[in-house]
Amino acid sequence: MATNLALDDRLINEARRIGGHKTKKGAVTAALEEYVRRREQLRILGLVGRIDYAPNYDYKRLRRRKRR
Repeated sequence: MATNLALDDRLINEARRIGGHKTKKGAVTAALEEYVRRREQLRILGLVGRIDYAPNYDYKRLRRRKRR
């Protein structure tokens, strides 16, 4: 999907340099992916204290289980 954006040249060049991206598109795509991941993390963190866990849940037992 083609989109025209007015980007701050200083920021895009810094993002390209820091991220090692050869193109503006690469820098913008990486920035958007990082933004989405971060927002998902914040959404998950927002669930802290809202989810009740089973009192008999034993995560250590699950770790000891043999892996195939």
